[in-house]
Amino acid sequence: NKAQQQAPSKPRPRTTDQARSASRGEAIRAQRRSHDDAHRMIEQYNLTDLVDKKPQRANYIDESPRLKIIGLGGMDSGGSKNMMLLEYGNDALVIDAGSDLGVDLPGINYGVCDIAYLEQIKHKVKGYVITHGHLDHIGGLPHIVPRVPAPIYGSRFTIGRVEEIFNNFGLPMPEGFVLQTVPMNEHTHEKLKLGVFFVELVGITHSIPGSTCVVVDTPVGRVVNTGDFRLDPNPLDHEKTDSERLMELGREGVLALLSESTTTERAGRTPSESTIEQSYIDIMDRSPGRVFVAVFSTNVNRIQMIVNAAVHHNRKIALDGRSMMSTLEMAVRNGFMKIPKGTFVPIASVPNLKDSEVIVVCTGSQGEPNSALQRMASGEHKHVKLKEQDTVVLSSTPIPESGNDALIGRMVDDLMRKGVHVFRHETYQIDGCGPLHVSGHASIEEYRDMINMLQPKFFIPIYGSFRSKKRHIDIAIEEGIPRANTLNAENGQIIALTQDKMEVVGEVQTGTTLVDQTGALVNSVVVKDRLLLAEEGLVTVILTIDKKSGQLMTSPDIISRGFIYMRDNEELMNLFRTELKRAVMQRYKRIDLDRFKAELKDYVTHFLYEQTQRSPIVIPVVNIIGGNNGSSNKGNGAKGGKPAAPEKTPEQIAAEQQDRFAQMRKALLGQDARVD
Repeated sequence: NKAQQQAPSKPRPRTTDQARSASRGEAIRAQRRSHDDAHRMIEQYNLTDLVDKKPQRANYIDESPRLKIIGLGGMDSGGSKNMMLLEYGNDALVIDAGSDLGVDLPGINYGVCDIAYLEQIKHKVKGYVITHGHLDHIGGLPHIVPRVPAPIYGSRFTIGRVEEIFNNFGLPMPEGFVLQTVPMNEHTHEKLKLGVFFVELVGITHSIPGSTCVVVDTPVGRVVNTGDFRLDPNPLDHEKTDSERLMELGREGVLALLSESTTTERAGRTPSESTIEQSYIDIMDRSPGRVFVAVFSTNVNRIQMIVNAAVHHNRKIALDGRSMMSTLEMAVRNGFMKIPKGTFVPIASVPNLKDSEVIVVCTGSQGEPNSALQRMASGEHKHVKLKEQDTVVLSSTPIPESGNDALIGRMVDDLMRKGVHVFRHETYQIDGCGPLHVSGHASIEEYRDMINMLQPKFFIPIYGSFRSKKRHIDIAIEEGIPRANTLNAENGQIIALTQDKMEVVGEVQTGTTLVDQTGALVNSVVVKDRLLLAEEGLVTVILTIDKKSGQLMTSPDIISRGFIYMRDNEELMNLFRTELKRAVMQRYKRIDLDRFKAELKDYVTHFLYEQTQRSPIVIPVVNIIGGNNGSSNKGNGAKGGKPAAPEKTPEQIAAEQQDRFAQMRKALLGQDARVD
């Protein structure tokens, strides 16, 4: 008896109802986990929905005579939809309006800033002043300016880039919208009055022509936004940083410096762009065959170096890549590049030229899918087939924190499999050539120089990650700025500035609005559904039910996408159909149609989880045949005295429905339909 008392009791077997209840609980928890996973992926981008969304009021409304500085984007990571707002009284000025190309979500091309607050004060906005023409500073303009119209100001090259992206934008502008652009001369220090603000541009070196610092004289003092910069002592276009004007501004007095902070953790100084030029010449000397150079399309000075080297070696140049063609056409048309007549040839002519007489300058230095070089590497290019003796030069490095390393690595593998000789900046010392890339951003000593030239009273690092901005503050303190006069601000914080004080006084709504490949805005709910589809798949159940009898007229039609391959799971599909028939028999006649669909969805979800431990998105489609609105209506004649058409049998109606469903699937899913 004692042994019997100590023996563990066997668990009582669960009844069918208990098992189903437990399965449903597990299915609900699994669904919740999938939704939570999708939410976490979306949350990292702080998504907001611009479409049909009423702007929220700021949680702090300040009418006092002080300048408000608000980072609407770019205060959390480098190269991410940079956008700054200056506001004083009834006037506001926007500096930059970029896009974020680093959004890794299904079907999404890039993100732009949430402009809920900007729309709230749209009557105040006097203009958009752009520091330079990179997409992380201008890519949001086609989405933002039509909603908050105002003129766009920038250097001549920058305005050319702005007009280029508007011309190439894939969607029509709102009716009545007219793009207003105003080129400014960064060399003459002209000032334009925009409301209470006086705006001046000062030339600075970066990896794109026409880069500038934006100097804004406000009622409380002078504010300088550096834009992206490096202090290149020997740029190819001889357009050096206007250090004399920057020092003069510093002597006159700068209230606040807003300085980019992309690479504040890199010691020393950034090498000059001119150090690359000899590398191109040396590689062409060593290359008996065709040479392909992948480079950023906006790096006009670097492309000019390639042109110079090609002319030196009597080679023709073919350009490939839409952005490459568009940007260089604008640069040549406006006199920013010097191209000898007859240098450029169409990409289609490359196979007809001698290998030793051609260079191809193309997009794809980051391994981007569908870029020109990527299509060549995969053998899918329309005009170019790579071969041994070809040389490929990647004149860039992976964009930091972009995840492009893997894309580039796979592309290089594909190139080398074809016997192509690949030169990369990361291996230039091993390859025996000179450097192939120089950063467009400053290093620590140049950040020091900028602070010392402008001698600001207050210092706010911008356009960088929190850690890089923190390091920038450390540099500023080392150069004599009191820690109390520095601020590591976040997106949306309202920084109130007077001649004597800087403080955070509130916050406005910020975030990321998503844009798909067509240029259309995408609701975050749609993206969440895509993530759930990618993780769990989709099951559509199509039932055709006789209204009178409540019986299925045909076997259930089941469509599975991304869930299971039905041909390999016939046993499960047969069991599934049996369960669907049981569900119809048990539920259809006793509840209304809407509730029946809801219960059917719940029933299918739990059944599939019980069988597969997965919770796909379930879409029930229920077609009711017969009754007053159906084809089998009874009647004693026909309208207008015409003989009534012969009634179709339920079997004929069901067959027609099945045929329509098959055609629908074939059209929508892009493959031959199979009724399982």
